[in-house]
Amino acid sequence: MDTGTLALDGQAAFVTGGGGGIGRAIAICLAAHGADVAVIDVIPERGEEVAGQVRALGRRALAIPGNVMETATVRDAVEAAAKEFGRLDILVNNAGGVTRRKFTDLVEKNWQRHIDLNLTSNLAATAQAIPHMIAGGRGGSIINVTSIEASRAAPGYAVYAACKAGINNLTRTLAVELSDHGIRVNAIAPDFTRTPGTTGVFTGPADSASLPAMSTQQADVIRRRIPLTRPGIDAECGHLAVFLASAMASYITGTIIPIDGGTWGSGGWIRDKAGAWVLPPDA
Repeated sequence: MDTGTLALDGQAAFVTGGGGGIGRAIAICLAAHGADVAVIDVIPERGEEVAGQVRALGRRALAIPGNVMETATVRDAVEAAAKEFGRLDILVNNAGGVTRRKFTDLVEKNWQRHIDLNLTSNLAATAQAIPHMIAGGRGGSIINVTSIEASRAAPGYAVYAACKAGINNLTRTLAVELSDHGIRVNAIAPDFTRTPGTTGVFTGPADSASLPAMSTQQADVIRRRIPLTRPGIDAECGHLAVFLASAMASYITGTIIPIDGGTWGSGGWIRDKAGAWVLPPDA
């Protein structure tokens, strides 16, 4: 039986928000398995650092500075990547972000910012990438980074969660629409993952090894809320993205895969202070 391979030799990838966190890890993991990688990031230094990591792995790289909330910038970046590499096989829609606030405290410009960053950027990159994948005649893999907040109530994150729910539906719909072209569309759904954004590091190095350690209180909350007792590691999302982009996932499309240490599966159950599984308010 041919079990396929994780090798991505000769393929070209484009990653939005690829300068830090999950996007950075995905870009480096794709390169480690043979892909040439272009990234767009709003912090130019972080994008260049990732490009250096990709080149150190022996692959071609392109770092494009830009704000993904500007659709023309996203479209131009996809075009630049396709021109640089002569093809486009893998698109990772990773860019996103959120600030926790009650919906009633938001105004329209807040809604629009969330939508532009988390949903419209995805639409722009995808719309620009699809013709290149079709023209190449080799199929392709589109991987959307969504969230488990897309599938449950998310107090304080209403517009963000709505955007991510839209991405989930877009993933399934495009998987059907693009199936005749051999283009597979899947999504990964993290929960809490240690990244610069989730640890308050908005400048400087984005390497997960350089992030501040969790406090004892934070570690206890994570231990109680996440079945596997720890936060996610960005490279774990990278590994899943490699799998979904590879021939080993050749019959997988239209899926939303949680990568959350079991949080979604636990359905709201958490550990009490003694370690027993309970439903709040018994915690």
